[in-house]
Amino acid sequence: MQATAYTYDPDSRSGQVLLDDGTPVPFDAAAFDAGGLRLLRPGQRVRIETEGSRGPGEGPRITLITLITL
Repeated sequence: MQATAYTYDPDSRSGQVLLDDGTPVPFDAAAFDAGGLRLLRPGQRVRIETEGSRGPGEGPRITLITLITL
């Protein structure tokens, strides 16, 4: 699935992406580290992998975030 980087905190290595419908979805350091990234800038297009949900009434949990390469 593709999304757009929305926020990123380099200290915690976490942030949020925006799905193409505008829905913000947070990611944690484990998802950031799984993608092998060193930095993420707002506005960058990313590929995400998700599973299940973050909890009752919440959206999917991001397990991997990486840059889209062509």
